[in-house]
Amino acid sequence: MLSFLVNNPVAHRGLHDGNQERFENSLSAFDAAAEGDFAIELDVQLSADGKAIVFHDDTLERLTAETGAVAERSAADLRQIHLGSTADHIPTLAETLERVAGRVPVVIEMKENGARNEALARAVASDLETYDGPVAVMSFSHALLAAFAGAESDAPLGLTAEGTGDHDLAEHNKALAYGIAFVSYHVKDLPNRFVEHVRKDLHLPVITWTVRTPEDLEATRRHADQMTFEGFLPKG
Repeated sequence: MLSFLVNNPVAHRGLHDGNQERFENSLSAFDAAAEGDFAIELDVQLSADGKAIVFHDDTLERLTAETGAVAERSAADLRQIHLGSTADHIPTLAETLERVAGRVPVVIEMKENGARNEALARAVASDLETYDGPVAVMSFSHALLAAFAGAESDAPLGLTAEGTGDHDLAEHNKALAYGIAFVSYHVKDLPNRFVEHVRKDLHLPVITWTVRTPEDLEATRRHADQMTFEGFLPKG
């Protein structure tokens, strides 16, 4: 089992404060998570010039004063954009990894980038080549999983997933062909037979997303190995 993935609760998009003074996916949120000894979950997508950028949304409006698609801006341009009215800017993955510097585990979620999925997978794999800290990569997208599996990275690869219907669970089973080493599952969809198969038959760890309530905590305790949390501080 990936001990680094289950030993520490995982801060969803870093230890942010709901985008008041410390924004999601910011260097400040990552510093706060590391100082609290929490693992870090973050999102990446591709800039116009092919760099892995740490940002969740496809567009800039929700988190910045700018508008338009992230994919239409260069990495240099994106790094000049502030998150809200804070001093934090949109960081690159390379910059983020340099900042975290192995202090705590990092879990990278690759966001769907359509025709540029392979380029995103390569960009992430390239940034990880010289990184020495504990790190894992995951995605909802089977195309991204396949692309990263072909990028010959040593980073463990995981499936991000949700749903309880027969079609959903059958699709998740297909992801096992990519050599996944863990699963990140929607906490509201536990338990289900896919997660039980992953844990009991394949002996792979399952983390949950996103835990916000006591009920979510209990579901994680009963049916998974660790949580991705937001909006509270887990007890030591």
